[in-house]
Amino acid sequence: MSETHRYDAALAADIEARWQDYWERHGTYETPNPTGDLADDSGRAARPKKFIMDMFPYPSGAGLHVGHPLGYIATDVYARFQRMSGHNVLHTLGFDAFGLPAEQYAVQTGTHPRVSTEANIRTYRTQLRRLGLGYDTRRSFATIDPDYYRWTQWIFLRVFNAWYDEEAGLARPIDELVELFASGERPTPDGRAWAELSPAERADVLSAHRLAYAADAPVNWCPGLGTVLANEEVTAEGRSERGNFPVFKARLRQWNMRITAYADRLIDDLDTVDWPEAIKIQQRNWIGRSHGARVDFPVADDASVTVFTTRQDTLFGATYLVLAPEHPLVEEVVPAAWPEGTPGEWTGGHATPAEAVAAYRKQAAAKSDVERQAEAKEKTGVFTGVHATNPVNGERIPVFIADYVLLGYGTGAIMAVPAHDSRDFAFARAFGLPMRCVVEPTDGRGTDPATWDGSFTSGEAHLINSSAPGVSLDGLGVAEAKERINAWLGERGAGEGTVTYRLRDWLFSRQRYWGEPFPIVYDEDGVAHALPDTMLPLELPEVDDYSPRTFDPEDADTQPETPLSRNHDWVHVELDLGDGPRKYRRETNTMPNWAGSCWYQLRYLDPFNDRALVDPEIERYWMGPREGMSTGGVDLYVGGAEHAVLHLLYARFWQKVLFDLGHVSSAEPYHKLFNQGMIQAYVYRDSRGFPVPAAEVEEVGDGWVHRGEPVRRELGKIGKSLKNVVSPDEVFASYGADTLRLYEMAMGPLDVSRPWETRAVVGQFRLLQRLWRNVLDETTGEVSVVDDAPDDATLRAMHKAIHGVAQDLEQLRFNTAIAKITELNNHVTKIDRVPRAAAETLVRLIAPLAPHIAEELWSRLGHEGSVVHTSFPVADPAYVTDETVTCVVQVKGKVRARLDVAPDISDTELEELALAAPGVVEALGGAAIRKVIVRAPKLVNVVPG
Repeated sequence: MSETHRYDAALAADIEARWQDYWERHGTYETPNPTGDLADDSGRAARPKKFIMDMFPYPSGAGLHVGHPLGYIATDVYARFQRMSGHNVLHTLGFDAFGLPAEQYAVQTGTHPRVSTEANIRTYRTQLRRLGLGYDTRRSFATIDPDYYRWTQWIFLRVFNAWYDEEAGLARPIDELVELFASGERPTPDGRAWAELSPAERADVLSAHRLAYAADAPVNWCPGLGTVLANEEVTAEGRSERGNFPVFKARLRQWNMRITAYADRLIDDLDTVDWPEAIKIQQRNWIGRSHGARVDFPVADDASVTVFTTRQDTLFGATYLVLAPEHPLVEEVVPAAWPEGTPGEWTGGHATPAEAVAAYRKQAAAKSDVERQAEAKEKTGVFTGVHATNPVNGERIPVFIADYVLLGYGTGAIMAVPAHDSRDFAFARAFGLPMRCVVEPTDGRGTDPATWDGSFTSGEAHLINSSAPGVSLDGLGVAEAKERINAWLGERGAGEGTVTYRLRDWLFSRQRYWGEPFPIVYDEDGVAHALPDTMLPLELPEVDDYSPRTFDPEDADTQPETPLSRNHDWVHVELDLGDGPRKYRRETNTMPNWAGSCWYQLRYLDPFNDRALVDPEIERYWMGPREGMSTGGVDLYVGGAEHAVLHLLYARFWQKVLFDLGHVSSAEPYHKLFNQGMIQAYVYRDSRGFPVPAAEVEEVGDGWVHRGEPVRRELGKIGKSLKNVVSPDEVFASYGADTLRLYEMAMGPLDVSRPWETRAVVGQFRLLQRLWRNVLDETTGEVSVVDDAPDDATLRAMHKAIHGVAQDLEQLRFNTAIAKITELNNHVTKIDRVPRAAAETLVRLIAPLAPHIAEELWSRLGHEGSVVHTSFPVADPAYVTDETVTCVVQVKGKVRARLDVAPDISDTELEELALAAPGVVEALGGAAIRKVIVRAPKLVNVVPG
């Protein structure tokens, strides 16, 4: 037999290339908007819409490996199904192209980051096109495109020129706050009239309210990356999320986003979106809303330490305070000498409190947050030389600094109740500090902490030892005691019941080159000014050296030197910002790589708009609120779970600010989120534990061998460092893109990680070969189907498959959809003369999953145009339900009869039929029946007496 018309790798490659060219020439995947530059007269914009998105990729130099396309193929399948189901589908892909990898490559090679990044993007686009992904390529962009980051800068300025009105519960333009100050309706912090303040003083007042502001603050400094990192970019081990470098604390002036203003809305609106519960829990925990009390402990005539506690009921048990070493109040209150009688173990062996504090601060700065908070570590600290007053009983208590308290959490200070907190208990034991039991133990240990080996906590016990003139908590339960002490604190101005959050403002500066420049300049007084929109985009200048220069975080006189700061002609400029030409200095930090991904869903909607961020009508059409989507957003967003408290949290914040200011109608960016699993690959390690090239490993008997030496196998991520990369190009060459698509979708449920097995790919290739033979004669290449009507069995197989596949595709169950298509295909294979109806059903069912072969077969079956815009088959309910099913009847566990019965037969009817069956009657032989177990409609089990 001639091989000319057999579906093999060469034919697959030819078919796929031709149809990819066809789609590009005909704009097959171009999606119309209801208005604007992308509107057309096809009528598709009048259909129900579906906006489907992937978390867009960072284009690395290595290109795609087989693990990367999993989510892209899945959204493509879903988009194709929705398009065939009558929706106007928006599906495209851009590139998140600013960031550290390209800059680090530039530092090593001198290659401009744009050159390497654009080359990587071209590689990605070629590979993605080869996969047959149905993107509207007109809408694609990269975050490094000036036409794109013009609008990133524009959004930053909207955030900068906004403040959060807590009474209204939303962001408002900063000009409205200025009007409140100017009119006197809102007093200035020091009570002076707004007109009496200097420009610099006004700027400081407004900075305390702006949603984007610059401030001196403790930051996460990563010398290995030469930049600061947001809290969300630091791992639980105190290392950088990218590169795994150590992270240290430093104090720098940085830009911040006041995301904390939105903490409650970020938590509450999680109830309006369709996200995995695990992601919602991560966001709630990261925001960390806690109900408790703020308590002020006076330490001097004009100073006090403010703590936040969720156990304000134990205030009578507070016997000392602990501040984070970095707490700014420490420098203000530390005395020149130790108070008389200070125990030697409190001083750390230093002559003065200032020396002790300085030495301990240096020691603490060298540790990560994780190291500082480790439960098992020895508790360390020093006395500040200062005492505070417990407001509830007037007791003077010592104030320490200790590294187990972090400035970034709560207020950076705690009231220590050692009898009822394990860390405070360990610290008190180490420093000989007093303990006082104020919550009655219920385990019989008594109330004398001197006999204890650990602290005691209970939310159910009652209060003891908690009385003073004017207030008594004795005998109260914990909840009632909290309410009473809250009221007492408020009446005396010593604190109040309040809510606090773990979330901290988003650190938004990076000391790097390859990022969006801030559209901010500073005047001679250091006041920040926004560039007017007409000066956007502010493009990156050329620099000779891409390396940031690090600094000594222990030396207050040194600062990091950014690459932009070395281009003096760019930094120092003369501009007219509306009050005549003046000299300014540009901001020389850049935005983090997260900036561009905070809003890219909006640019997909209206990519050519140079007049507005997005046309309001277009935004409402694609993302506006509707039934079941009260806060609007993208219909389906697919990506990895690792972005739970990074990209997803940041994007929600920006969307809410834009919503408050009236630029968008959707308060949430992504309505439905789906986290795909990971494709893993086998890693082979030698006797030293080092990975060896997986492609060079041979299976020998029950083990694996590399160059004659045994190696061990384990599952791991796919990556160059593990030497287990499989390129999609290898699969394309051996089987074609459709086979790769089918294999990745058939490997298992989409949200579960699964191992790559190259040898298993051939199974899906054979499915396509059988499909090909069911439609075409491999000898002649002619269509072999007939126009005969399908028989009843084939009709039932067809409509059951249609029904099941449609349900599976809607629910992203692609592996089971492929199984149902395979079952129908196998049924058709057994028919001598394949009916056209069966063949065309198969082609349309598989079209979302294997679009190239579907296009080819659809065309050869005589249809004009693309299968992409045909309708998905609709199941006839009459054929979906079987007319009869086979019921097995057992006696003593042995099959004695098989009955063809209706699927909806009742238990009583089935029992009667089973007991009357001749085989059952013969097996019983007149014996009594002890029990009949009926599982209608498929099983009856008769148990003789």
